[in-house]
Amino acid sequence: MENLPSSGDLSEMLAAGTKESHNKTEISQLGRDFYRGIVQKDIFKKGIEALYFIYLAMEDELERNKDHPHIAPIYFPTELSRREALSQDLQYFYGADWENLIGPSAATKLWVKRIHEVGKKDPGMLVAHCYVRYIGDLSGGHLLNNVAKRVLRLPSTGEGLKFYQFDGITSHKGFKQLYRSKLNEVDVEMETKMSIVDEAIRAYGFSLKIIAELEEIGKTSKGEAAGFGHSHVDTMGGDAKCPFSAGKTAASENANYISHIPNQLALAALVAVFAGFTAWYALRAP
Repeated sequence: MENLPSSGDLSEMLAAGTKESHNKTEISQLGRDFYRGIVQKDIFKKGIEALYFIYLAMEDELERNKDHPHIAPIYFPTELSRREALSQDLQYFYGADWENLIGPSAATKLWVKRIHEVGKKDPGMLVAHCYVRYIGDLSGGHLLNNVAKRVLRLPSTGEGLKFYQFDGITSHKGFKQLYRSKLNEVDVEMETKMSIVDEAIRAYGFSLKIIAELEEIGKTSKGEAAGFGHSHVDTMGGDAKCPFSAGKTAASENANYISHIPNQLALAALVAVFAGFTAWYALRAP
């Protein structure tokens, strides 16, 4: 693995080691459709389903391994736990019987299987999955919340979007700085740090599989996608940015956004993979 920082800080190693994987997600069709602000409600719901099963597995394993020396520094259930929020969102979209109406996709099953596998055999590797999921979702959640609420006409009271609301965190910036420092407190040898970086790259691979699945759903979907007729900045206020704006592609993207395009992929499908797009930048941001 080339170009890893000499400091040996795990947060910096993860950022540098997963940069290429981050770039791959940005150039996906799903990523390009995000820039156009296209949202399809059925795909949004599929994204919520995928997240639910991924977080269910991850938080089960984190709870079981919370006293493990590699997990304890980054274990923040009050601040980060997403299971209850996702349950509320699924109940909003599917009704009281939601648990009998959903199931993990093939790609989601692969990620869930891997999380349980490392949780049982090598719990320290859960650090990689936490890095890819939690920090990215925390970083992009506020903006995705605003986009989905407006375009899908969801209630202003937050129903259907609880996943994006981290009520236990008062400062997202401050918490990310804390999390970065806690990652660096994980006391492992360099070889193990390299393994954690490899595991994070593997997690990105699962994200890409979910992207491919959602893209196939988008190709066959007969639903109509809603979208912005103008830029995200105009829609959400002058300081708002697309969650991809930190990436190279986002920095150069300055197109008008397309409205009411049928059979397109959904912005909100990114909910199933979004952390993989943003975690690389999130831990580098001040």
